Amino acid sequence: MASLTYELTLAGLAVGSAAALTGIGLVVTHRATGVLNLAHGAEAMVCAYVLRQLVVVWGWPLWPAALVTLLAVAPAVGLLLDRAVFRPLARSGTDPARALVASTGAFVLLVGAAVLLWGPGARDDAPVLLGDDPWLQLAAVVAVACLVTAVTRWTRFGRELRAVVDNRRLAVLSGVDADRIAAAGWAFGACTAGLTGVLLAPYVRLDPYGLPLLVVEVMAVAVIARMRSLPVAIGAALLIGVTQAQLTRFHPEGWAEPLVRAVGANLFVIALLVAALVLPGIGGKGHDALPPAPRAGRTPPAVWAVAAGCLLLPLAVAGPDLRTAVQVPALAIVLLSLVVVTGRAGQIALGQAAYAGLGALFTALLSAAGLPALAALALAVPLTGAAGLLTAGPAIRRHGLALALATLAVGVAVSRFVLTQPYATAGLPAPSRPAPFTTDRAYYALELLLLTAALLLVAGLRRGRTGRALAALRDHERAAEAAGVASTRLKLLAFALAAALAALGGGLLALGAQAFDPTAYDPLRGLLWFAAVVTLGADHLLTPLLAAPLLLTLDTAGPAGAAALLIGLLATRTTRLPPLTAFLTSPGGPRPRTHPPAADGAAPPTGGPAPVVPPTRTGTRLRAEGLWFAHRGGVTALRGAGIVLPAAQVTAVVGPNGAGKSTLFDCLSGALRPRRGRVLLDGEDITGRPAHARARRGIARTFQQPAVFPSLSVEENVRVGADHTRRPAAATERALLLTGLAGPVRALPAADLPTGVLRRVELARALAGRPHTLLLDEPAAGLDAAETEALSRLLAALAADGLTVLVVEHDRDVVAAVARTVHTMEGGRLDP
Repeated sequence: MASLTYELTLAGLAVGSAAALTGIGLVVTHRATGVLNLAHGAEAMVCAYVLRQLVVVWGWPLWPAALVTLLAVAPAVGLLLDRAVFRPLARSGTDPARALVASTGAFVLLVGAAVLLWGPGARDDAPVLLGDDPWLQLAAVVAVACLVTAVTRWTRFGRELRAVVDNRRLAVLSGVDADRIAAAGWAFGACTAGLTGVLLAPYVRLDPYGLPLLVVEVMAVAVIARMRSLPVAIGAALLIGVTQAQLTRFHPEGWAEPLVRAVGANLFVIALLVAALVLPGIGGKGHDALPPAPRAGRTPPAVWAVAAGCLLLPLAVAGPDLRTAVQVPALAIVLLSLVVVTGRAGQIALGQAAYAGLGALFTALLSAAGLPALAALALAVPLTGAAGLLTAGPAIRRHGLALALATLAVGVAVSRFVLTQPYATAGLPAPSRPAPFTTDRAYYALELLLLTAALLLVAGLRRGRTGRALAALRDHERAAEAAGVASTRLKLLAFALAAALAALGGGLLALGAQAFDPTAYDPLRGLLWFAAVVTLGADHLLTPLLAAPLLLTLDTAGPAGAAALLIGLLATRTTRLPPLTAFLTSPGGPRPRTHPPAADGAAPPTGGPAPVVPPTRTGTRLRAEGLWFAHRGGVTALRGAGIVLPAAQVTAVVGPNGAGKSTLFDCLSGALRPRRGRVLLDGEDITGRPAHARARRGIARTFQQPAVFPSLSVEENVRVGADHTRRPAAATERALLLTGLAGPVRALPAADLPTGVLRRVELARALAGRPHTLLLDEPAAGLDAAETEALSRLLAALAADGLTVLVVEHDRDVVAAVARTVHTMEGGRLDP
């Protein structure tokens, strides 16, 4: 028994050492560049193939081939990714979500290139670099970790690296070559990826799909280390590796046996799932959504007619065998799910293949239980939607890169523990098509009907209140919540609907093929689908109609890997190329001619007559008592701050930058919850109420930097604030009139408007919710003299009509003109 324990420990150390190398590479790359390198696994696979090519095919000696692979090919791959993909992103200040899309594209690109060069089949003759001695592998890991630690702590390069990590722009201003630091990080990360690949390849069979996914799974150790600590990453990798090996000793009888076996073989998957869903996330709120694409023009009817004609073409010209064509509508429905969750909601959903697989599996299981095929499909869709709701619950509470990792972890876990397990699929008979639709032509017609219904459903959602709210969340989550949008509830709806649509498409794929094939719903396929949708235009209904035939045509008519190569190449260029669907839409209408005094064709507000001012509740009072709040890093922004806002008057707070004024606003509006103290509305404690609930209770706010929704028009921006009122159309019109936005400017997209107009759009959105209390954070910043004077008149009119207003403002003239009470704030405290 002791000998078995020792042998299993050695085996676990071998796997853990390879995982530790992955953790080291990911941590260093992230610290040097800020990018979560999803392509790490693909880099490992490419290097393993290169070593095999040199040694097995060309007959090179092992160690010279290894040195060329690890010290030349691997860093060259990393430097190529840096120069061609990520350096332009870093220089343009692209957010982490865009960088993650580019990383996904690089992953897909490398996998496609490997398939084209070496074929899709598995190889079992990969060279063994360090033999079977796990202690030697562990020594290599420790040596690499010590080298990294020494360089980062005791060299000039390490000091520059820490400076870039803390503040890239400030480091550049101080003379640090941030590009050189990033290039070194990418080169080193690629070297560790290459070493991981050549160590793992002999034990897992070398193929372009399995090895990259395995390395994705062991990313868990870097997530556990929060992309920071090398000792934590190494310790977690060794612990998980040894534990996974020891679990192979257990062989319980009965129903638990296959489950224990699955856990023992996939412990890194469980670790990734737990780390992504439970541990503190990477990144922060507001960085988890894809930024909106440029507002698309109107799609000409001729384009829709051509798309419909292409889908109907197989029925007109093809024979009875539509074996490939029947996959197109089903795959289009799966891709439509990404239009909902990624395009409209802006969430990086990397696990949609799992929901498509669950839909296919449920359909097959229910059919095997005796239900008719259509009934089985109809029941599989809500079942999978419920599963999506269940898994989305913890996922949507993550922010930053952790949200993307959570969706990927869910996808990998479903694949590993459900779709590929014998206890779920063993003995499963092939599902049969519905009785009236057994032929390819009839079944294709059924798919087209369901695709049309799905398109109409999503189109209706996008045009209505829910679609506006989702777009607002995508564009600026904090502003959407301040306008009354319930972000958690809406994200759950988007994920559940997307899961249901993916299940419908997956079930149709299984019925069309008359077989359940788990490889058709592999997590890597989900990454390909995600990259294709983002490349073509994630927020456009044409995208699934174009992407589905493109992917299937490349897969069937082109060489293996062509689809992944093309989509991956395009996905790495998404920040420099517009979505391809943009070329199929007509440009928007011309900008209205402008006349002074306003640059947008609308006059500044004058205050307006009283009838257009939203009615308020006289006597409403908002009070804060003893608020304490500390930001991450220990900076205390509020120190027992308290304030009383009398009804129907303007109260101002002045003070230097960093005094805590914006933090006070965040606590009053519900964006932040104070550590101590309370916020009272009409005597009721609302400290625990979120921002959207306070907005619906009549507390509206604006932000220090104009917070609008650039993908929506001016009128749609204002309508978001009015959607929770009883008469949203009337409230929107009143707010537009009051702020001088009722003219042609109302139809313009909010992107790229002058600052003065953006301030008015934000103010109009706040007023459209018919608030009784209005919190304005530096509303005059960026305004010219005429706009500032108009703002002062408007605030005075609002207060005269009964609105309670709190203003944080540096312009003393504005404060003197409108404020009845002025508080000074300094060091997180307000004067009495």
